[in-house]
Amino acid sequence: MTVTIVEETRPVTGRAAVTGGVDTHAGAHVAAALDRAGALLGVAEFPATAAGYAGLAGWLGGFGPVALVGVEGTGSYGAGLARYLAGAGIQVVEVNRPDRADRRRQGKSDPLDAVSAARAAQSGRARGAPKGSDGQVEAIRVLMVARRGAAAERTRTVNQARALLVTGPDARRARLAGRGTAALVTALAALRPAPGDATGTALRELGRRARFLDGQLARLDTQITVLVTARAPGLLALRGVGPHTAALLLIAAGDHPARLRSEAAWAHLCGTAPIPASSGKVTRHRLNPGGDRQANHALWRIVIVRLSCDPATRAYAARRTAAGKTKPEIIRCLKRYAARQVYPCLQAAAG
Repeated sequence: MTVTIVEETRPVTGRAAVTGGVDTHAGAHVAAALDRAGALLGVAEFPATAAGYAGLAGWLGGFGPVALVGVEGTGSYGAGLARYLAGAGIQVVEVNRPDRADRRRQGKSDPLDAVSAARAAQSGRARGAPKGSDGQVEAIRVLMVARRGAAAERTRTVNQARALLVTGPDARRARLAGRGTAALVTALAALRPAPGDATGTALRELGRRARFLDGQLARLDTQITVLVTARAPGLLALRGVGPHTAALLLIAAGDHPARLRSEAAWAHLCGTAPIPASSGKVTRHRLNPGGDRQANHALWRIVIVRLSCDPATRAYAARRTAAGKTKPEIIRCLKRYAARQVYPCLQAAAG
């Protein structure tokens, strides 16, 4: 294991509590150590391997007991390190990004980002616990990643087939025109093109590809439904919440939803908490831009389903419309209400 000491600014003079910060990358992590007073003890680089994680933890421990470590990207490049540190009994907080003011004053480099992460953790500016990536929710997340890719590829495949039909022979276009997607895929996969019929061969292969992706989506949906049902049956009991919607909400909360301090924090994470957007006399609000887009979309799906079939929701919308509210404002209020309903189900799932 190769360890690069980037900077060693002062010797170890005692065993005071140490705060660490880590700027994570695919191949190597850069760590910084601060003493109790915030003075920089040193900066070092470690490989992003199991041996590197152990070396990083040992290097921080060489300055004294490690009180806290701020890690960037605990859901991506820093996931393995965050798991290792948590397993070693070291408290880990998630650092979203380096402080912009520090970047403007000091510039951009990995050591500076590591120091910024350590200062964010020590000051309390970064205090969110990592979502966790070692439980049922992580299994749901990776299955949803595969499903999202398969669904997008199926859409591309069907669109390609329809485009080839438009420019293909008139007789074939007339025979397949007006068919729904499922019927079109079945018909294309059953084509028997004559030798030399390149368009017919391409359409047949596209049909077979779409049929294969249909089977893949069905298998993934079955596994996702089983995991979501086992993890959060109360979430599925809510009106308008299906397996895919529940999966998106669980992924946003992570394997450890207790890190969400309150229902209001959950609403903010979902992007449904209005914040002031004007400093003049007229007060305007907009949805917070830093929210999780997938979770916000899941709440939107819940609202749309309820507006179509839930009498209480439709009555609320009619009442608010009569009071002068616009449709986007009504949907925002309903998403906020849905977030309030979802939160206790997520907490119960964690228990």
